[in-house]
Amino acid sequence: MRAAVLLFPLLLLAACKDEPRFEERYDKAAKEIEARAKAMDADIAKSDAAAASEGLQPAAKPSNAPPSSGE
Repeated sequence: MRAAVLLFPLLLLAACKDEPRFEERYDKAAKEIEARAKAMDADIAKSDAAAASEGLQPAAKPSNAPPSSGE
């Protein structure tokens, strides 16, 4: 019984570990988001290249707003 009383706090202490700090969690999330964004950009570029090679879509032209008349 004494052993159980002595071991129980040790087990609780071993089960509790420090949570990562905000900066560590932020850095990890930022790296994951950046990796996902790069993967999405690569997929989009690949599908655009495939569509352009098959002639499915014309080359995209940047859209510019008409100049203002100043009124």
